[in-house]
Amino acid sequence: MHRVYNFAAGPATLPEDVLREAAAEMLDYQGTGMSVMEMSHRSKPFEKIIGEAEQDLRDLIGIPEEYAVLFLQGGAWTQFAMAPMNLMHKGKADFVVTGSWAKHASKEAGKYGTVRVVASSEDKNFTYIPKLSRDMFDQDADYAYICGNNTIFGTQYHFVPDTGGLDLVADLSSCILSEPLDISKYALVFAGAQKNVGPAGVTLVIARKDLITDQVFKGTPTMLTYKTHLDGKSLFNTPPCYAIYICGKVFKHLKATGGLAAMQQRNQEKAALLYDTLDASALYKGTAQKDSRSLMNVTFVLNDPELDAAFLKGADAAGLSGLKGHRSVGGMRASIYNAMPKAGVQALVDYMRAFEQQEAKA
Repeated sequence: MHRVYNFAAGPATLPEDVLREAAAEMLDYQGTGMSVMEMSHRSKPFEKIIGEAEQDLRDLIGIPEEYAVLFLQGGAWTQFAMAPMNLMHKGKADFVVTGSWAKHASKEAGKYGTVRVVASSEDKNFTYIPKLSRDMFDQDADYAYICGNNTIFGTQYHFVPDTGGLDLVADLSSCILSEPLDISKYALVFAGAQKNVGPAGVTLVIARKDLITDQVFKGTPTMLTYKTHLDGKSLFNTPPCYAIYICGKVFKHLKATGGLAAMQQRNQEKAALLYDTLDASALYKGTAQKDSRSLMNVTFVLNDPELDAAFLKGADAAGLSGLKGHRSVGGMRASIYNAMPKAGVQALVDYMRAFEQQEAKA
């Protein structure tokens, strides 16, 4: 079997034991005589699959009953519109813009009300997370919004902003389940599954139930109303059944391997190994400011961009896939999500050092 180390930003690598379990159950899920891909979402076996997935996620994060857990579709882009459609009752929201996705989200929300940018790191090409204080937020706004981890620029919040009690909405697509999460500090979080949770096609939404009402932006489609999915227990229409099934297996895998505190420790060790290599190098340079560095997406450049193609070609030959930076910024990006083993990061570090030594001799 030829398995590469997949450093792509998403869809990302999945735990091998999850993939093996799914492969074993592909033709016959637990004696049903069919694959989960073929199973009715109204059937008892699938109701059990989605019910266990929700409970395991609640156990992992510590989600109390007053929060809803929804398995939706449409990715973060749909949430950029769905959140303001459902929550922007006064017609205004505060945004902290720390990268492309927060910027896109602010523009989308601007279609439904007034968006005020409280702080932005665009002045330094999104290489840092701005300092925030509660007096920066408008207490009369409907909510404040952040993007917890910025995949393109390799930055991450290492704190939860103090909004002074203003409801906080967060896009946690690329960092959810990578560390403990105090959900009580948020009104609503959402996350595309394809980084740390499962295959593309599922979007997690965790929201306070008191926010989920029939009072939505005029003209909001039925499918973009949170209450539709809360009342339907995420089964209002046919959900992405197989993707939810894989997410459920990932949740069980995380519970069995120590939970989110253990996952955070492993992620910190992986990130430190790579950042230490960057900091000690004359060829490579990390692009994010040190106090804002992401544990999930490590972005860096070579001091000679003409070496990029050779670096990537050699990496591919070494079984290190997906290292090319986002098309909007170039350079390199190593996404080291939960399922990336430390051995994969070590293989990347070994390759980087060998490539640098080779170039030093040239």
